[in-house]
Amino acid sequence: MKLNSLTKEEEKVIVDKGQEIPFTGEYDTHYEDGTYVCKRCETPLYTSDSKFDAHCGWPSFDQEIKGAIKHVPDKDGQRTEIICNNCSAHLGHVFIGENFTPTDTRHCVNSISLKFIPKKDQL
Repeated sequence: MKLNSLTKEEEKVIVDKGQEIPFTGEYDTHYEDGTYVCKRCETPLYTSDSKFDAHCGWPSFDQEIKGAIKHVPDKDGQRTEIICNNCSAHLGHVFIGENFTPTDTRHCVNSISLKFIPKKDQL
């Protein structure tokens, strides 16, 4: 598997399971049509039609691309971590039961863990 090289800041979040500061990520208020892929391995994770504004400071999605994301109990026992199913890159956390969308699911994702591919640039 080919992995993209990461900056120190990207590595802190993606490899060391850190978190970017809320309301600072480039995709928090980004709503162009396209696909969000893993920054580390470029596996497609989310489509833009599943993105919504949860006013939490991080990009929020209510549905992942089938098979793209693994849900793992967080070490704190309180949350569920989401990681790329292909390369295990840390993406963020998933929350259920907040009633934001009909799926009742919010994937709270670090922008730094994502790369956006505009629909116009996809094959």
